Amino acid sequence: MADIKIKSMTESSLLVAITVIVALVGVYIPLLGEVAILIWPLPILVLEVRHGLKWALLSVLAAGIIMTILIEPMSAIRLVLGFAPPAIALGYGFRRSLPAGQNLLISLVTAVISMLLALGLFLAITGINPFNMELEMMEDTFNSSISAYEAMGVPADKVAEMKDNFGQAFKLVGMLMPLIIICSGLITTLINYVMGRKVLTRLGYNLPKLPPLDQWRLPVALFYLFGFSLVGIYWGESRNISLLTQISYNAFFLATCTGFVQGVAILSSLLRNKISRWMFWIIVGFIFINGLLAQLLAFVGLFDMIFDYRKRFSARRN
Repeated sequence: MADIKIKSMTESSLLVAITVIVALVGVYIPLLGEVAILIWPLPILVLEVRHGLKWALLSVLAAGIIMTILIEPMSAIRLVLGFAPPAIALGYGFRRSLPAGQNLLISLVTAVISMLLALGLFLAITGINPFNMELEMMEDTFNSSISAYEAMGVPADKVAEMKDNFGQAFKLVGMLMPLIIICSGLITTLINYVMGRKVLTRLGYNLPKLPPLDQWRLPVALFYLFGFSLVGIYWGESRNISLLTQISYNAFFLATCTGFVQGVAILSSLLRNKISRWMFWIIVGFIFINGLLAQLLAFVGLFDMIFDYRKRFSARRN
């Protein structure tokens, strides 16, 4: 028992040190810091799976105290409160050997709630709305770019067009903040799930993995969400109901993104063993940056939730 406790304390100390170092990189090193923030919870996840919830919570507490001393306190609190809970939720799912989809869903909900709590705490303490702060930074960056274009002699009509386009995009980004939080939580959860599983598999753990991309099928409810979002956008804009409009736009883009993912799964099933995976992802990247093709693939994915094209293709081949 004493040996186990010493081993747990040793590994906890090491992983706390790694956590603090990653946090310092995330705060003080540009670009690389964005990646570091995403994988910051990984040591906590590994520690929970290996030694249990108690040691994971103690490591979060220790890391939080050290980070508060070394980093600006609010940044440390936001980091701990925003990213530690989903890592703990993932670790719980791994310890219980939950199916990949169930584990990801629980961790995603935890991530969204923890991010909202972190943002709410920041607002309560500082009185500054972090959403407005981000939008103001975007606006300042755009104004600097516009000033540079004007100094270079860009025609006034072109500058006015850019300002108009930015105004529309700026309004849309502000409206889609709830969806941005959900997507941020999903990205963090997916990265830590995949990387955490790889690390733990190397340490000898047998953990559930995500099904192959060809087999991904999202709930049919997302198709109906897409339809209701279109109705909501029409009603909200025609009757000037701002809350309904915002909810509907978030639902529309959420459903469209999930449709695109399902469309990629269909494409993967059709092209499996016909082209290399590198070529497949190059094609997906080209479709993604082409607005029209991306929208078409998203529609295919949404209708696949009802008609199940892959099942029909398989039956036809058989």
